[in-house]
Amino acid sequence: MEAYQKNPTDKEKQKLYQDFDRWVTQRVNYPALQSELGKLMVVREELLLVLEYPWLPLHNNLSERQIREYVKRRKVSGGTRSKLGRKCRDTFASLKKTCKQHGVSFAKYLRDRLTGVNMIPRLGHLILKASGYQETVLSNGI
Repeated sequence: MEAYQKNPTDKEKQKLYQDFDRWVTQRVNYPALQSELGKLMVVREELLLVLEYPWLPLHNNLSERQIREYVKRRKVSGGTRSKLGRKCRDTFASLKKTCKQHGVSFAKYLRDRLTGVNMIPRLGHLILKASGYQETVLSNGI
């Protein structure tokens, strides 16, 4: 799979799809394992999304790191008292993390938004720019 990510070709993509299908449709003598293999086939497209988008990582380490700080704070503080408090905490934690990822000061971003100055680009714009999606869309004329 890593070789495919470095040099994706249609031929290799088809081979990987076939290998996956052969692996999860094989018959085994263990009912529990057979059941699990069947579940993999149900989520086949999601599991093989990397074949359509080879730049996607093959692990979720980034996602795990994203929530680590949040989990520590929740343990120390004992959580929130209301659904609204939880929603506010989650929203601000997400904003803070996204700002940090894109090299933007969280405090300056909040000040920029609250004062209406709007000198700092919207986070959605920064995310699209970092993903390369805008360039892809513009070059394809979509």
